[in-house]
Amino acid sequence: MRMHYVDEGPRDGDVVLLLHGEPSWSYLYRNMIAPLRDAGLRVIAPDLIGFGKSDKPTHKSDYSYAGHVNWMTQFIKSLGLRDITLFCQDWGSLIGLRVAAENEQRFARIAVGNGGLPTGDQAMPRAFKLWRGFARFSPWFPIGKIIQSGTITELSDDIVAAYDAPFPSSKYKAGARAFPMLVPSTPNDPASEANRAAWKIFGEWQKPFLTTFSNRDPITRGGEVPWQETVPGAKNREHAKIRNAGHFLQEDKGPELAEVLLKFMRES
Repeated sequence: MRMHYVDEGPRDGDVVLLLHGEPSWSYLYRNMIAPLRDAGLRVIAPDLIGFGKSDKPTHKSDYSYAGHVNWMTQFIKSLGLRDITLFCQDWGSLIGLRVAAENEQRFARIAVGNGGLPTGDQAMPRAFKLWRGFARFSPWFPIGKIIQSGTITELSDDIVAAYDAPFPSSKYKAGARAFPMLVPSTPNDPASEANRAAWKIFGEWQKPFLTTFSNRDPITRGGEVPWQETVPGAKNREHAKIRNAGHFLQEDKGPELAEVLLKFMRES
């Protein structure tokens, strides 16, 4: 598989890894990359397999949670990335947090916004169940308009078209369609045990850990609390609440979020 990625800033700069979720791509981070790069950081924003300019297998059965974790692990190892500051959201969190837990030596700190690491032991919110049903059964799956529905900002036609651009026909949307069904929603899900193991690691994670959840996301609202209560590296920290932002907080408040990350890195 070929994974496309944006790589900006000095090659010897501290690494910031930005992981997008469903159904976006690295374009989501366009308003954050420049300020992070201009601060002297090496900013890397890959497109997950099935998204953006990366390869897109055309059958939903080609995708699995474990497969995505393996692809991202191979990516960071092939680039030789170390001392990584991870920012992850949505499926970027489900993948990125697993990769970090399983490759702790490569990560210096973590910031998570509007994301989590479900094990299937918790009840899923109604908003997620509705989304999962839509992704599975709707004959209509307009990527750009789905992004628009998850933002407070009114996106221009050009921005909506940019989100649509990597998916020229329905066959290229298999990865996006598959993601909601891969979220562990029952205790015996194929990914449940691996995610529980990751939670045990985060229960002893001493490295800096920040939550940057928005206040207007119906799917992940309140999801910051378990991290703040469980992760030692999150204790006694001034966590960020991103105001007037929806699920895609990078789209609504990208420059503000970049400043939060820079402050986090300076202070930790």
